[in-house]
Amino acid sequence: MSAPDPFRQQLLDALPRVRRYARTLSFDDHATDDLVQATVERALTHWHQFDQRRDIRVWLLSIAHNAHMDRLRRERRFSVVDPTQLAETADAGEGAFGADPGVQVALRMDLLAALARLTREHREVLLLVGVEQLSYAECAEVLGVPNGTVMSRLSRARVAMRAALDGGRPRPDAQPGLRRVV
Repeated sequence: MSAPDPFRQQLLDALPRVRRYARTLSFDDHATDDLVQATVERALTHWHQFDQRRDIRVWLLSIAHNAHMDRLRRERRFSVVDPTQLAETADAGEGAFGADPGVQVALRMDLLAALARLTREHREVLLLVGVEQLSYAECAEVLGVPNGTVMSRLSRARVAMRAALDGGRPRPDAQPGLRRVV
């Protein structure tokens, strides 16, 4: 039995977000394509398990996350992104920031290099909340972690990104240590 047409249309509409998230997980075009394909295959195979009351993008991002984790477990190693590879990509004019060779390329290089230095857990949370605009609860559901873990990882990811983009210098207004949130 094949998936119904409304489900297929929702799947097609969500694919750009799935691809963007897959790209941030892998930093490689071929691995991104493989991850998106694996996500679509799993979604179409298990379409009957999808609860129509849920947001399909959260469900698909969960599938993408789990497929990525499965691949990492199989490989038993983590990919390392070389900043020189990022420079070659920028020189080729690829990406969503446009082909402007000026300031935008430099900013993109800085952002990609800073993202590459984040731990996988911090990068995932930062991109799901910041780019995909998922709520903390939706992000927690995608990653299979508690809300508090999402908030903690997001906070640490933001601090690490700020430090990386500021050249490793702490901001003068930054308070060291723990903060109490009320």
